[in-house]
Amino acid sequence: MDIRASLRGYRVSAQKARLVANQIRGRGVEDALELLDQSTKRVAKPIAKLLRSAVANAEDKNNTQSAGIDLDNLVVQTIAVDEGAGMWRIRARAQGRASWIQKRSSHITIVLAEK
Repeated sequence: MDIRASLRGYRVSAQKARLVANQIRGRGVEDALELLDQSTKRVAKPIAKLLRSAVANAEDKNNTQSAGIDLDNLVVQTIAVDEGAGMWRIRARAQGRASWIQKRSSHITIVLAEK
């Protein structure tokens, strides 16, 4: 049984978020949370919060249904980081010119499964 949690429109580029996501893919939940807490990347905190949300979803699903999910055996089955909508901004340059800046966002989805 799969347990999902998603974070949409977080203001970080997908490339930067994938660096952290690749580290926790396939790991156990406790191991992944420990790794995220030790990480110096800015995106590690929201991913850890999202992982805790997925565990809370598993607990809720375990309480409402007779699924019999063992919360100690949960692993990060998949974690996907996709590009979200970008915001375009204008930055002033020399001699009255302007250049475009794209502020990127990303959608992060975590799927947990039992070992």
